[in-house]
Amino acid sequence: MKVALIAESFLPHMNGVTRSVVQTLRHLERGGHDALVIAPQADRLPEVVHGARVVAAAGLPLPGYPQVRVSTTGARRLAGTLADFEPDIVHLASPFVLGWRGLIAASGLGVPTVAIYQTDVPGYAAKYGVPGLEPGLSVHLARLHRRATLTLAPSSAAEAQLAALGVPRVSRWARGVDTAGFHPRWRDDAWRRRVAPGGHTIVGYVGRLAPEKQVEDLRAIADLPGTRLVIVGDGPDRARLERLLPDAHFTGFLEGSALAGVLASLDVFVHPGEHETFGQTIQEAHASGVPVVATGRGGPLDLVRNSLDGWLYPPGDLAALRARVQDLVGDEAKRRAFGDAARAAVAGRSWSALGDQLIEHYRHAMADAAHARPATDASVRRADPASPHVPPEASAGRGASAGREASAGHEVSAPTPASRPARLTWRRFVALGDSVTEGIGDTSRMPEGEYRGWADRLAELVAAAGRAPIGYANLAVRSRRVADLADDQAPLALALGADLVSVLIGGNDLVRAGARPLLLADRVGATIARLRAAGCDVLVVTAFMPARPPLRAMRARFRVFNERLAVHAVRHGAMLLDVGADDALVGVDRWSQDRVHLNSAGHRALAYAAADVLGVPDAAELAALDAALHAEDEPDRPPLGTAAWMRLHAAPWVIRRLRGRTAGDGRAPKHQTLVAVGGGGGSARQRAGIAGD
Repeated sequence: MKVALIAESFLPHMNGVTRSVVQTLRHLERGGHDALVIAPQADRLPEVVHGARVVAAAGLPLPGYPQVRVSTTGARRLAGTLADFEPDIVHLASPFVLGWRGLIAASGLGVPTVAIYQTDVPGYAAKYGVPGLEPGLSVHLARLHRRATLTLAPSSAAEAQLAALGVPRVSRWARGVDTAGFHPRWRDDAWRRRVAPGGHTIVGYVGRLAPEKQVEDLRAIADLPGTRLVIVGDGPDRARLERLLPDAHFTGFLEGSALAGVLASLDVFVHPGEHETFGQTIQEAHASGVPVVATGRGGPLDLVRNSLDGWLYPPGDLAALRARVQDLVGDEAKRRAFGDAARAAVAGRSWSALGDQLIEHYRHAMADAAHARPATDASVRRADPASPHVPPEASAGRGASAGREASAGHEVSAPTPASRPARLTWRRFVALGDSVTEGIGDTSRMPEGEYRGWADRLAELVAAAGRAPIGYANLAVRSRRVADLADDQAPLALALGADLVSVLIGGNDLVRAGARPLLLADRVGATIARLRAAGCDVLVVTAFMPARPPLRAMRARFRVFNERLAVHAVRHGAMLLDVGADDALVGVDRWSQDRVHLNSAGHRALAYAAADVLGVPDAAELAALDAALHAEDEPDRPPLGTAAWMRLHAAPWVIRRLRGRTAGDGRAPKHQTLVAVGGGGGSARQRAGIAGD
């Protein structure tokens, strides 16, 4: 097997991502596989690691943390490197910047990808003083992992976080631990006497010294009688932490036998970080026979067993942290019992076993890619429509392992990953928006002057998938704007008792002079919040426009609007269809003769993409079949010449604008009340304005 590994972080900078990649390379070499590494350029970047050639991707040092480099290499160059290597699979190690471009490059080459979720980048935002970035970073994270063939999460907490973001195709892959390298036999009594000459109990932390690790929380235990605090590691926060913890012993960065010796020489290991997707140093402490006190959030939930090999304390409860450490400090017999149980717990977690699991994940991803259409990120979110969506805020403070305790007598519950239901359960679907949702341009088998549209098509797909009729209203009217959505359409949808609402709006606002895309998106976001608060599931479709040169100046507005809209969708637990993520969805062949509305093929494609987001079974396959069936009996109308287009479409629009009128003046929605769709034969379809197709 030929494996290309694209690493967001790599040697010589050692962290959890780097260690995992190095162990993976070691396993691939032992198995006779061919590997290539692409990593950010850095001083002392090796040329070969465990038989794998290392290719440097141009990068810049991260401000304030120069050891970490951010790659500036584009997807086109990465595609060239991958094409030369011809990999069977691309392994994306903690992808975010370089990994995103690598994902695009691999997708363009048709190579399956396995994305290793390892770093909670959105969660780090608040710790670095920029909490406002968290929603946008979550959107990017979701979009990236949706596009991967397979995502591997290291813990149940990470799986729950990805599920809350609507990421599908997630499997578990934990981390191995070197149980020979980390072992109680490496306990160093001479080192202990030097560090704690008074024979004090040694309490230690091992890890990066950075804001997201919350090492400053150790102030809660720094003055515990009879203890010596040891901090192992380095990073941008070291100077600040040395001032905050003046009596602690800072060793600096350690690795190999030096690290193993210090870990085995600790009496208690403390892990305060709340944004760990796994917690590799916890495993290493356990392998060293050292009990652990850790926060009851994230990866530690799967690693620390309360009252057996350590303690979990409620996140943010520093008094509980102190009490748990004090409990172990004062009871040597308990420390010894916890340490023995910890060592036994990691006995079967070798890197060899985890490497074999990874190879199997590679094979499954390759098989899935061979039997399915290429994965896209046409939507950012898919969740179980039969149950409430769980926004990131709702899950942030919840544990991810049912039955796991954060403190004595308190269970930490968790959201479980959403699964596609056997049948969809919505009964009242209301579509909101403007001319696109009204259906203009979709004349497929409709009487002259009447339109069908993507939302009408989607209603029938939902009804068919649920195997029961649904009520359907379409309140969209041409020329309507964001204010109409908020003030008129949304309240009527609530009055109709909608349990599913689609929102596609904004184009008519964004093309106006002086449009303010952020304010517009925020108002749509407020409407989404209102619908969600009322119990509606909401499908948000991003605004789009033809890719025509005269409209180039407006693209930036649409991009800004859609990015903010995506943030609101994730924040409020809505489902999101990101039209711009799939260039083919509204490609040049999907527009009608008026050049501003979709044709029938475009409406069909949009309907099936939306159905896929909602979880309609086999939506992608149905889309391909539908397109094939219509290829001959619905030939595209030839584009109009400029003169004809000016006369038939542009001139009437200009005249209306000069008169202060719009195409929607005096028009009522085509389905202002609920009509039956599906399950009722032809008459129901006719009542909904949907002809059999």
